[in-house]
Amino acid sequence: MRGAAAIVGFAEMPTRRTYEGRTALGLMAEASRDAMADAGVRKEEIDGLVVEGGSFYPAPIGEYMGLNPNFVTGVSTMGASGATATSVAAMAIYSGLATTVLVTLSEARQAGSPWGSPPTPGLRTEFEDPYGPAVAANTGYGLMYSRHMHEYGTTQEQLANIAVNQRFNALENENAVFRGQPIEIDDVLNSRYINYPIRLLESVMPCAGGSAIILTSAERAKSLKNNPVYILGAGIACDPLSGWQRERLTRSVVTRSAPIALGMAGYGPSDIQFAQFYDCYTILHAVCLEDAGLVPKGDIGPFFASTDTTYKGEFPINTDGGQLSCGQPGDAGGFRHVIEATRQIMGRAGVRQVERNDLCLVNG
Repeated sequence: MRGAAAIVGFAEMPTRRTYEGRTALGLMAEASRDAMADAGVRKEEIDGLVVEGGSFYPAPIGEYMGLNPNFVTGVSTMGASGATATSVAAMAIYSGLATTVLVTLSEARQAGSPWGSPPTPGLRTEFEDPYGPAVAANTGYGLMYSRHMHEYGTTQEQLANIAVNQRFNALENENAVFRGQPIEIDDVLNSRYINYPIRLLESVMPCAGGSAIILTSAERAKSLKNNPVYILGAGIACDPLSGWQRERLTRSVVTRSAPIALGMAGYGPSDIQFAQFYDCYTILHAVCLEDAGLVPKGDIGPFFASTDTTYKGEFPINTDGGQLSCGQPGDAGGFRHVIEATRQIMGRAGVRQVERNDLCLVNG
């Protein structure tokens, strides 16, 4: 599949706490319209549609937007849905099932909407929720965080750099919910615990928003107006949801997905120039960077304490601010990493533009 498909257009709605009076379908339609215009393709040329399938079916979305695609599917990998959907769209183009594919995800959160849901029956137990379910995934990642500190000596001060650096990246991002609101290490460490050792500023804020990308064949991409962003490799894997069912709490499924993607692309971790990594919590972000081979296992704390990961730094990560500083529009939150990688490789990030922008590793 290496280089068979390319992203040729994108659009991102500004992330907000709420979009009052708007629906998820409406946000997807607006982002999709803008992505088509950005790519320079007509609606009639879209013959593939991939959406987040856990909450939305492709058929009503296609009907709402007046599309008649030959290939449709919905993927449901929670926060990884955006990256997975992009991979599936590239696979469809590579296999000949479609020539031009729209990928779109959104969340239309209203004021007062609850965040988090009861545990999935049979998947959460007395080992992880002894006092009842916690909001979102706080308990599981709190356990991962505690274990990482125990095994490797990682400190909260070290991982606070993740939130600080990403907030710097978001300061001039017009789509970020925390635009123009800087934070320092002490701000992170003085924010309240939401599930020890996770603090408030190490966790995402529930928001609303929507995004879309257009993919087409590598051959056709050459004739369109934007610099193509080629999909060079992809890897998709999963582990048990329950932490106690995994071999190690401090190891993620990225140990399996990243080698597949890198092997398909023909590159190694040392070749990567910048990264966009899933960041619902600082600890998951940290563990995934290790498991992708970008940082030796157990060294992520010292890495963040000594490395400038802002868009101006030696190894830029989450150059738009990530979910921690831009907000997380539900399962569409992880899609922003695909959008920002596209923006950077196209050379359209403005003041946030990284100097070396040819090769990015995206994690969902």
